[in-house]
Amino acid sequence: MKKFTFLLLSICFLVSCKSTQKIQNFVESNIPSAPNYNQEKNWAVLPNIYSNELKEFSSKEMDTLKADVFYVYPTLNTEKDDIRWNVPIEDKVQQNKVLNKAVLFQASAFLTSGQLYVPYYRQAHLRSYDMLENGGKKALLLAYSDIKKAFEIYLKKYNKGRPIILASHSQGSTHTKFLLRDFFDNKPLQEKLIAAYIVGTIIKPNLYKTIKPMTKPNSTGGLVGWNTFKKGYYTKNKDFYKGSLTTNPITWDDKKHTTLNQHKGFLYSNKKLYSKALKIEVIDGLIWSTNPKFPMHFFMSFMKNYHVGDINLFWQDIRENSELRTRTFFEKTNL
Repeated sequence: MKKFTFLLLSICFLVSCKSTQKIQNFVESNIPSAPNYNQEKNWAVLPNIYSNELKEFSSKEMDTLKADVFYVYPTLNTEKDDIRWNVPIEDKVQQNKVLNKAVLFQASAFLTSGQLYVPYYRQAHLRSYDMLENGGKKALLLAYSDIKKAFEIYLKKYNKGRPIILASHSQGSTHTKFLLRDFFDNKPLQEKLIAAYIVGTIIKPNLYKTIKPMTKPNSTGGLVGWNTFKKGYYTKNKDFYKGSLTTNPITWDDKKHTTLNQHKGFLYSNKKLYSKALKIEVIDGLIWSTNPKFPMHFFMSFMKNYHVGDINLFWQDIRENSELRTRTFFEKTNL
């Protein structure tokens, strides 16, 4: 039970979860309808459903990719005046955020490693992390029930025995930690796991029985993760991140410092890549980053929590690393 609760709690301090509005407790009669993942409309992305913008970042040999990427997007339902606990998957505002923010600037990093699968899900509102005992836990578990069902349908209908990359951020990582537990850890499917990129959450290195942190850039079958902040910044609870898995997302090994020349590329909102844009320092539980060099970077100097950029700050680094791990996996298994 302690481990179960930790999987839910471990993102709470990453973002401001305060809500000034009086919110009604979670009521099951108000739950949006459950999605049917046998229907393509309930998937944001399938290999045959790529937006034109997404195709710009995909492999020209997309049809020949031999691996899959299952991506779970972060919390996008954050508005304080939204009193819903879980957002319906047919909500057009949410769908637009999924496709044009999360998928475009996060999941796109993996498009040259595998064919992409992204289910819409009844995402829990941001406040859920701050109100676990007043409805938040139920909202988060409802969201995970969608991810679990989507993954079951993915395995049954789409996977066909192909190796898998799991990728996620923030709330998506809350759910992906459960996926690893329920489908991979100490189970036959672990043999098909290329890597799990579980970013923007807290992961204790001993969270799983057989899935371990990867400490080499070409390791496979394990997980990586990190949380990014401005250099020198700690949260109010300074010790909250201590002991959490902290992968170096530039060198992918045990190096504690990097240079500008080592940084491969930050994907900015103008869809342009900026290489040699930042240096990082790995400390206990955190990645400290210098102020990235990109247009309008002056305004980012006022930010201390880089959580929103956990993936796209290292977009090209992630792309090249996922390609390397995928190649290595196939070389090892002779598939």
